[in-house]
Parts: sequence; C-alpha cells; structure tokens
Amino acid sequence: MISMVTTISHAQTTTQFMGWMAVFGSSTLNSQFSLHWESQLRSEDDLKEMMTFILRAGLIYKLKNNQTLTAGLAYIDHHRTMDSVSGWGPEYRIWEQYVLNKSFSLSSHFITIQNRFRLEQRFNSKSMVSENELVNDGYNFTQRLRYFARSIYPLAATPKNAFQQGTYLSLQDEIFFNLSNTSATNGKLFDQNRFYFSVGYRFNQKMDGELGYMNQLIARSGDQKTINHILQLAFYFRL
Repeated sequence: MISMVTTISHAQTTTQFMGWMAVFGSSTLNSQFSLHWESQLRSEDDLKEMMTFILRAGLIYKLKNNQTLTAGLAYIDHHRTMDSVSGWGPEYRIWEQYVLNKSFSLSSHFITIQNRFRLEQRFNSKSMVSENELVNDGYNFTQRLRYFARSIYPLAATPKNAFQQGTYLSLQDEIFFNLSNTSATNGKLFDQNRFYFSVGYRFNQKMDGELGYMNQLIARSGDQKTINHILQLAFYFRL
C-alpha cells in the first residue's frame, strides 16, 4: 500500500489598524543647497499608544531644477515588548537619496510625479530583558534600498501650468529591499511595500495638508507577514 500525504501551509497574517502623523519640510539655504527635516509619530494597533517616533534631517544639493541629491541622519525610537516586558529601542540611520521630479499638463491640470531612490545604513538596537527591564545590548548593522513614486493631481484646472492653491489628490507607492545582513531583519530581500492615496489641500506655495489611507505590507520571518491599515495626517512645508 502506498500512502500519499499532502500538507498545505498557509502564511500567518497579522492585521492591524494604526494612525500616523507626519510633518515634512525643506528650508532653502541658497540657490543650490537646502535642508530637509521631518518628524513622525506612529501608533500601535487600534491607536492604543505610540509605537514609533522618527526624526530625520538631511542636506539637499540641487543638481538641476528637477533633480536633487540628499545625505542625512535619522533617529527612530521603537516601542517593543519582549517576554511581557515593554520598553523603547533606538535605531540610528545614515541615508542618501536621489530625487527626479517630472511635471506635465493634462487637460489643463498640472500633474507632478516624484521618483525617489533612497539607500539607508541602519543601526538597530538589540533589545534584551535584564532585571525586568528592556535594555539595549548593542546594534545590528543592515542596509536597505527604497524606491518611492508619488503623483499629485489638482482637482481644479491650472491654466498657468503651475499648481498654486486648491484641493488635490495624491497617489504613491514605496517598496523596500534589504541589501545586507538579512538575518537581522526578516531573512529576505523583500522588506515591505507601502501603498497610499490621499485628499490634500494646498494652502499656498509653502504649505500642503492631506489626509489619506496607507496599506502597508511587511514581510516577517518565515511565512509570516503583517498588513497595516493606516490613517495618515501629513503636512508639507516648503520654506
């Protein structure tokens, strides 16, 4: 007698609802240099409490009117729980990026598209429990590549071929790849994907505000993955 056994393995998926708030800005220094700055707050599941705090800054160099290079630093603090003990674990990043902006007019609507390539060198804290407290036991070094594309579509016609004020729709997607020491992350090349759309309002050439939805897919170790449904409030400043 020959016995055949078929085993079907299903990936384990965790679904969460979160809230993010972000402020992004740039400040012009001169004709070729400017500063990038941002801060973000991210909640845990069901908006229970803060999970992540982010500060990021960089120096921007304008290659051309539609192309920039940036290098900077970031500080991230993550709320973690190990063996029923909760605490905070820091992460430090060095990052470099290239941005290419394109714009065109479609039926009198001035549309902009941003393409961003970012490389990150990450120093993630190795958390451990000691005397019933979460402490840092050194850092894991990893590198990550991110590709980001974002488009803005003004709802009103913009005959002057520039969007100065009014309501707009935005659509964006960002994909993340682990480049080194994947054993310290999820053991995979693919890290995560963030798809986002929003409704925004441009108050003037210096400020936008928008409210949107993000679907974040995160690959975990093995067959595990997390899908986050995120409500995001964001403000953009150009000073």
